[in-house]
Amino acid sequence: MPDPDVLVYSSPLRTRFRGITVRDGVLLRGAAGWGEFSPFWDYDDAESAPWLAAAREAADLGWPTPVRSRVPVNVTVPAVDAERAHAIVSASGGCRTAKVKVAEPGQTLAETEARLEAVRDALGPDGAIRIDANGGWTRDEALAALDRLDRAAGGLEYVEQPCAGVEDLAFVRRRQHVPVAADESIRRAADPLAVRRAEAADVVVLKVQPLGGVRACLRLAEEVGLPVVVSSALESSVGIAAGLALAGALPELPYACGLATVHLFERDVATDPLLPVGGALVVPASPAAVALRAPVDGAGDALGADTEIRERWLARLASVGERLDGERLDGQRPGWVGHE
Repeated sequence: MPDPDVLVYSSPLRTRFRGITVRDGVLLRGAAGWGEFSPFWDYDDAESAPWLAAAREAADLGWPTPVRSRVPVNVTVPAVDAERAHAIVSASGGCRTAKVKVAEPGQTLAETEARLEAVRDALGPDGAIRIDANGGWTRDEALAALDRLDRAAGGLEYVEQPCAGVEDLAFVRRRQHVPVAADESIRRAADPLAVRRAEAADVVVLKVQPLGGVRACLRLAEEVGLPVVVSSALESSVGIAAGLALAGALPELPYACGLATVHLFERDVATDPLLPVGGALVVPASPAAVALRAPVDGAGDALGADTEIRERWLARLASVGERLDGERLDGQRPGWVGHE
């Protein structure tokens, strides 16, 4: 019999994003509600362990008490053409900030400029535009691109991860005026504090699953001591709820957060998907506040997942769980724990 507390979901994406067209993962139910485990398929068991720790935290412990009930969010614009970019921003539920993907392989800088111009037109002069290169530029490419893209956008709020390495981030930050945000240099780094020591960023982007949970992210934010933007790891509403819990618990939240990504799913897992209204999302009271829709087509424990993908995820869950439990037996802790 399928386990009603372990559900596998799968949904096509409306637009190709991060090189994928389908997003899937596992939902776990515990005493506090639902948690999401959805590391990307190119992550091994070691890198996936913090993702499972985050899911277990949500399901079993719940989240810290929030200090705010609403979180302003940005609309995420994939590397689409200008017309589609304009439409995405216009249909964003009132978002006044847009994060635009750039440094897309195969695209010209002129195409990216056109996308930014369209986003500026849709937002109006008072909206904020940030860009995300996902580490796709060299330092010289970043400097050349930022000069042009800043003009096309009518001014950039910041550039997220223009280069892959911390030293390159620091180089770019020192040689131009657009503020730099670090994402991969935090969540995929053996030493997230290297960004601070190198003075390589003005902003840090934190994602709950890759960093091991809400509490782990709160500790890391305190250690880094820079302004924080909470962002999605392209999750369902269950994972987005954990991001909102983090954003709701941070002492300060100076920027809109990157948590309005459920619109990228053709089919979300929730009966009431977490989509922005008035440019903001409401912080859920608990993991149990996200109600799941019924399984589709009578497919047992699946939310859009066929038998093959369901079995693949259940095997992965077992493998990563064994790894995570082994780390705990060895006295290690997944995710960022700071210098305790």
